[in-house]
Amino acid sequence: MAEIGRYESPNHDARPDGTAIDMVVLHYSGMETADAALARLCDPAAKVSAHYLIDEDGAVRRLVAEERRAWHAGVACWRGVRDVNGRSLGIELVNPGHEFGYRPFAEAQMAALEDLARGILARHPIEARNVVGHSDVAPRRKMDPGELFDWPRLAAAGIGLWPDSAPADAADADEVKAMLADFGYETEDPGMTVTAFQRHFRPGRVDGRVDGDTAGRLRGLLALCR
Repeated sequence: MAEIGRYESPNHDARPDGTAIDMVVLHYSGMETADAALARLCDPAAKVSAHYLIDEDGAVRRLVAEERRAWHAGVACWRGVRDVNGRSLGIELVNPGHEFGYRPFAEAQMAALEDLARGILARHPIEARNVVGHSDVAPRRKMDPGELFDWPRLAAAGIGLWPDSAPADAADADEVKAMLADFGYETEDPGMTVTAFQRHFRPGRVDGRVDGDTAGRLRGLLALCR
């Protein structure tokens, strides 16, 4: 495993008593430089943090101990749980994001993430469907890690899910909304939730429209969870 540097962010608190760590939430930093991202995640005035930050060269920094609650997800929900921070580990990937010149994630960065994630999954009871992006748990607010993130690569490494095949199949909006909720999404704004789902599982066309391809991928994922 790659060496992990230790940096102490003050932005954390205790997890709720008896709460198991059963989620991983992936983010991009959304800042112009790695130094800027590290500074913000360690700034007490910012009141944000993550457990780990992975630079584009593959360097991994631990900012908050896993047993503590880092402040990374914000207002979020997954599978009916609204204290996502209380039960998750947050991993930030250095990338300028959509605001500052979004680009593909570097090979060294992805390799380091695989290495880190394998260790996390060995330590904690995390189901594959609970390896998610920030936009999955906060579809009305967030876009990260975005449509350029290589989710199929992670799934092939045993980290998260990807539908093996996704036959297009007709579905109406109500059925897709029900399937999204069944998988784990909050659906208060169905259009934005469809967009978040596509950003993760149908990145080639992220348009927020209910179509057969989106429905087919949802059905494929739900089949993997049964």
